[in-house]
Amino acid sequence: MLVVGSEASPVTDQVYEDIHAVLASKVSDDSLILTNAAAGLSPQEVLANPTGSLRTATISIRSAEEAFVLVKAMPAPPAPSFDALGWNLDLAANADLVVVYALDGAGMSADLLSQDIASFLARAATHHATVAGVVVQGARGLDVESAVPVIHSPVDEAGLDTLMDTQSAALTPIGFQADLLKRAASDRKRIVLPESEDRRILTATEELLVQGVADVILLGDKDTVLANAEKWGLNIEGARIVATSDAELAPKYAAELQRLRAAKGMTLEQAQELVATPTYFATMMVQMGDADGMVSGATHTTADTIRPAFQIIKTAPGAGLVSSAFLMLMPDEVLMFADCAVVVSPNAEQLSQIATTSAQTARQFGIDPKVAMLSYSTLGSGAGPSVEVVTEATELVKKAAPDLPVEGPIQYDAAVDPTVGLQKAPGSSVAGQATVLVFPDLNAGNIAYKAVQRGAGAVAVGPILQGLRKPVNDLSRGALVEDIVNTVAITAVQAGADS
Repeated sequence: MLVVGSEASPVTDQVYEDIHAVLASKVSDDSLILTNAAAGLSPQEVLANPTGSLRTATISIRSAEEAFVLVKAMPAPPAPSFDALGWNLDLAANADLVVVYALDGAGMSADLLSQDIASFLARAATHHATVAGVVVQGARGLDVESAVPVIHSPVDEAGLDTLMDTQSAALTPIGFQADLLKRAASDRKRIVLPESEDRRILTATEELLVQGVADVILLGDKDTVLANAEKWGLNIEGARIVATSDAELAPKYAAELQRLRAAKGMTLEQAQELVATPTYFATMMVQMGDADGMVSGATHTTADTIRPAFQIIKTAPGAGLVSSAFLMLMPDEVLMFADCAVVVSPNAEQLSQIATTSAQTARQFGIDPKVAMLSYSTLGSGAGPSVEVVTEATELVKKAAPDLPVEGPIQYDAAVDPTVGLQKAPGSSVAGQATVLVFPDLNAGNIAYKAVQRGAGAVAVGPILQGLRKPVNDLSRGALVEDIVNTVAITAVQAGADS
């Protein structure tokens, strides 16, 4: 919750104190996050790095028992062109915080108050900010008509409950990630991490355990893992630590691996050698039902992560193809890009499978799939072999999933921009509102996701491997702790959907 106001800063301060006092009486100290100028930083520090500064507060929210956070609006620096209110509204939208508008109503008529509130709501909408309510000081007895609750100061418990009922409407990156962690925590799965020697993995393990996102299994020598955790000041109590030489599991896994790969000529000795490696051991844990999913790639290559999955877990019934997708967390929406990491040059059949599988993945994460089969051509505006492949793939998708909204071939701008979509593909149920974007080949997909990530400041979550019988996901070797936490949560959600 972010408290903002008009030029009457004393009113904003008073409303902040009102809400602070009521929250403090309702919520235990360890679950109440109170920030002034975001995460305890000065307004100048926040203004210099709003996203990074605010992340400190949002991580605190995730780790709290209750999602109660209170942030007071930042005052404007001494720059005449700076719009403090607009910046605060952007701050609220990007942080997935609802806004409480503090208003000095002394001497104002009900009509004037209504106009002021309506003007503020219109402005908030342009910044994608959600307004929980208006708190008015000095205007008692006035009956104000408004689209949001109007509460008089001081805010009492009933007024606070009204304000807390509102959830941010914008699907922001922070909001999506917070919801992802909550979904994973609601149905905890066992996720094995085979790279316990990496500090980022142990740091992520601590965060995952604090938030209850998953039951973490770490592969490695127990004494070494615990010594590293102590050295780095990390509490990983609650994680299960398993050695690849485990006297019970290693022989069982080797025997099963040899059986699975007997047709390929694998001997028991070869199987024993492979099972001694962390990625094969972890994959066998998933295969044998001792773990629900696996996340690797912080220190291993993509090939080392996914090769055992291809050999052992294999594809899900009806999938026939393993592909990848990225969740692209845009400022106010989440899109899915596929395939950006696995299938180099898909034919029409493979492209159609990527589309239908990506739609299923999108549903797992609360995205309503509207599939755009991308090309340099929109509905025949261009011709060529690659356009023909996309056209054929689109028809195959329609036959395989007749209820799935799909359009293609279609250009990127026509897929995501409503105005362009109306011009280039009038009457389409997908044009201008696509949520799942399927690229014609790996070149296009990989370039596009990185361009959007860097150019538009989107958060790219993935790659998510799709089409496997059980979830295995790959990390970038440059992954941040937050990336690892998100990927474990994604894997847990996939495991829940498959169970």
